[in-house]
Amino acid sequence: MEAYGKILLIAMPAFFVLVLLEKAWGIWKGQDTVPVSDMIASLSSGITNVTKDVLGLSVAVISYQWLFTQFSFFTIEATWLVYVIAFFALDFAGYWTHRIAHEYNIFWNNHIVHHSSEEFNLACALRQSISSIFKIFTVFLLPAAFLGVPPEVIGVVAPLHLFAQFWYHTQHIRSMGILEKIIVTPAHHRVHHAINPEYLDKNYGQIFIFWDKWFGTFQEERADIPAVYGVTRPVQTWNPIKINFMHLWLLIKDAWRAKNWVDKLKIWFMPLGWRPSDVAAKHPVAKIQDVYHFDKYNPELNGGMRIWSFGQLIVLLLLLSYLFSNLAAIGAPGIFYYGGFVFLTVFAYTELMDRNPLAWCWEALKSSYALYFVFTTGDWFGLNVQFPGAVYAFVGYLVISTLSSLLFSLKKPNASSSPSSQLAE
Repeated sequence: MEAYGKILLIAMPAFFVLVLLEKAWGIWKGQDTVPVSDMIASLSSGITNVTKDVLGLSVAVISYQWLFTQFSFFTIEATWLVYVIAFFALDFAGYWTHRIAHEYNIFWNNHIVHHSSEEFNLACALRQSISSIFKIFTVFLLPAAFLGVPPEVIGVVAPLHLFAQFWYHTQHIRSMGILEKIIVTPAHHRVHHAINPEYLDKNYGQIFIFWDKWFGTFQEERADIPAVYGVTRPVQTWNPIKINFMHLWLLIKDAWRAKNWVDKLKIWFMPLGWRPSDVAAKHPVAKIQDVYHFDKYNPELNGGMRIWSFGQLIVLLLLLSYLFSNLAAIGAPGIFYYGGFVFLTVFAYTELMDRNPLAWCWEALKSSYALYFVFTTGDWFGLNVQFPGAVYAFVGYLVISTLSSLLFSLKKPNASSSPSSQLAE
C-alpha cells in the first residue's frame, strides 16, 4: 500500500504533464484531441482508481503467492531473465483477462469505464475501474507459477507492465514500421477503442500484439475506415463513478425484469450486449446505429465552468498527494475516511460538469463531510501540523467550492444548447 502510494507520487504528476503536453501539441498541430471536459473526466477516473488501489479496496480471488506455493515445480533465482519471463507471463494473463472483459456481460462492467470516452488520447488511458472488487487476473499467471517465478518479481514487474500501457493512447503517432509486428502501437490500440463494426472486439494485447495474431483477434488499422471511439451504448455522463456501475445496474434490472428464470441467470454469462428478448422489447436501450452520424456527449460549459472544474481537479490532486505521502501517519481508519472525501469530490464536480441542477447538493455533502472531521479533530488528518495554517485554507476552499457550485447549478444552459450540441471546446 505505502510502496504503491510512493510510486504514484512520481507517476501522477508525470502522467498529468504528458496529458497537458499532448493537448499543447494538438493545438500547435491544429489537431486537438484532448477536449477539456473529457480530459477532466478521464483524470478524475484515474484518481478514483488509484485511490481504490492504494487503499486496498479489492480482493484477488486467488493470490499469486498462493499459486506459487501450490504449483511451482521449483524456485528460481530472480535474475534479469526471470524478470523478462514474468513480463511475458503478465502480458499473456493481461491478454486473456482483457478479452474476457469484452466477451462476457458479467465482466464488462469492470472495463466499460476505460472505453467510455468518445475521444482517444493519453488521458483516456487513465480511465480505469473502481468496480473490480474481485480480481480474477491472477488465475492466468499459472504459467509463471509453474516456472517458479518468485512473487516479489511479479510485484516489481506488475506496475511497470501497467504503466507501459499508457503511451499508445494517442492519435498523434501513426505507423511505427517493423514495431507494428511486435508490440502494441497506437494504430493497434486505436482499432481496439473504435466502435466501427470492422474494429469491434479486436486487438486485446497490452504490450505484445502477437497474442492477437496467434489467437485470431488481430485487426490492422485501415486508412479507409477512420476510427470512431466510445461504446455503442453511450454513457452520456462525465461522472466516472456512475460509469463504473451503469452496466452492472442494467444487468441487475434486466435480470429482475426477465420473466424466464433461465434468462435471469443466463444474462450474466452471455456474450456482451445480450439481453432477454422480452426485456429488450419492453425496455429498449439507446444504441448507436450509425457510428459516423451521432452527437458526442458534451453539455454546455462556459469558460468559467471549465476553469472551475479544472481547478477542482488540481486541488484534489494536491490533497491526494498529501494522502499518499502520509498513509502511515494517517493510518486506518483515517485513510478510508479520506478516501471517502476523494470519491465525494469527484462525484460532486463531475455532476456539475453534467449540468445536473442538484450538483450543489453533492458539493454541500462533500463539504459537510470534510468539515465534520475538521471541527471534531481541529485538523484535516494532520495537514495543519505539517503546514501551519493550511486547515484554514482548506476550510476556505470548502466554503468557496460550495457557493460556486450553487451558483453554477442555478445557471441554466442556453435554450439553444443541448447536451450533445457542443462538439468542440
